[in-house]
Amino acid sequence: MVAVPLAHAGHGAGGPTWLPLFPVALLAGGYLLAAVSDPRGWDHRRTAAWLVGCALLAVAVGPLAQAPGDPRGHMAQHLLLGMLAPLGLVLGAPVTLLLHVAPAPVRRLVGRLLRARPLHLLAHPVTAALLTTGGLALVLLTPLYAAAERQPVLHHAVHLHYLAAGYLFAWSLAGPDPAPRRPGLAVRVGALLVAAAGHAVLSKYLYAQAETLPPGLTDRDPEAFRSAAQLMYYGGDVAELLLAVALFATWYHRPHPRSSALIKKFASAKDGSLTETS
Repeated sequence: MVAVPLAHAGHGAGGPTWLPLFPVALLAGGYLLAAVSDPRGWDHRRTAAWLVGCALLAVAVGPLAQAPGDPRGHMAQHLLLGMLAPLGLVLGAPVTLLLHVAPAPVRRLVGRLLRARPLHLLAHPVTAALLTTGGLALVLLTPLYAAAERQPVLHHAVHLHYLAAGYLFAWSLAGPDPAPRRPGLAVRVGALLVAAAGHAVLSKYLYAQAETLPPGLTDRDPEAFRSAAQLMYYGGDVAELLLAVALFATWYHRPHPRSSALIKKFASAKDGSLTETS
């Protein structure tokens, strides 16, 4: 469930090194603007979580992206992109903030999207776990790793996949944002355990097969890949522990069952009002 390292020597040399930081700055700035505009007053803890997630993203696409092609550096980069940064972003509850400050048509649209069956499928813990662990296995066990090393567009596409899959997985398990039809605690804990087991197996397999995995590389340092596999294993444990803590905390502070009815009202209300009746 952790994003895999993509050795990409020379990537980033074709453009300004600060360019990848621009979208991260937009995410942070847009969230802060919405938070100070919230007429209800936004929780500062949510803001802090979002900014921590943005800071981790900035480290991943900034300093770590400019490091030499050491698999250990790339593994640290993708641990941030695929596991740690998504958790911070999810705990920032951006959808709830959007529902507080957006105009009525946007709120109605968000309500409809949250109730859409395709989103329910994608955001199911089992599906999200398959997207994260399956994407990791696909890169590690096929020549995709080597292809992404040569093709910057593919390299960035894989980055986006891991960030999106990591966000979906964290949201499906522990997101404080509204999520109609979210499974119960047992299903979410089971998905986390299965994803953690898959991550552990893949990291151990990479360690044992560092002389041949990932396939397709013409120049490899097995010891560096063994170190990267160790970082994947132990770093993933830390991220999974944090996700488990967030999962149980969210479950303990779970919202009133009326939250699903509120989402339905967003989708159907003519004026998009956020007012609830007591």
